[in-house]
Amino acid sequence: MPIPAAAPISAAEQVRLAELAFARSMRERNLDQFAECLSQEAVFLSGPKALRGREAVVAGWKAFFVGPDAPFTWEPKTVELLASGTLAHSSGPVFDPEGKHIANFNSIWRFEAPGVWRVVFDKGEDICDCKKS
Repeated sequence: MPIPAAAPISAAEQVRLAELAFARSMRERNLDQFAECLSQEAVFLSGPKALRGREAVVAGWKAFFVGPDAPFTWEPKTVELLASGTLAHSSGPVFDPEGKHIANFNSIWRFEAPGVWRVVFDKGEDICDCKKS
């Protein structure tokens, strides 16, 4: 009996899986895998100045990969694509090592080759733990 062909993976699912692999690179302390998830043109909006280009992002994030434990983790909750299928937005929570939701991330992914999505923009926002006066 022939084995049925697997259903093709949707572009949204490809992006979700790419985001999960991106997050796994942090958990597994794999800076090379992290870099592979980035477009050459990646822009990370964190701190006072944007990090522009894969090399700058990797250099700027290298400190997060020092030590045996990840300083934070993240997971996608929402993935949306342009109708053209060339750009996608993913977002979700960021957690501290104890699992507390401390921030939210937003990543823009670009379709770069069949089955290959890479981050072109990324920005995280801390959650305000403000007390109302």
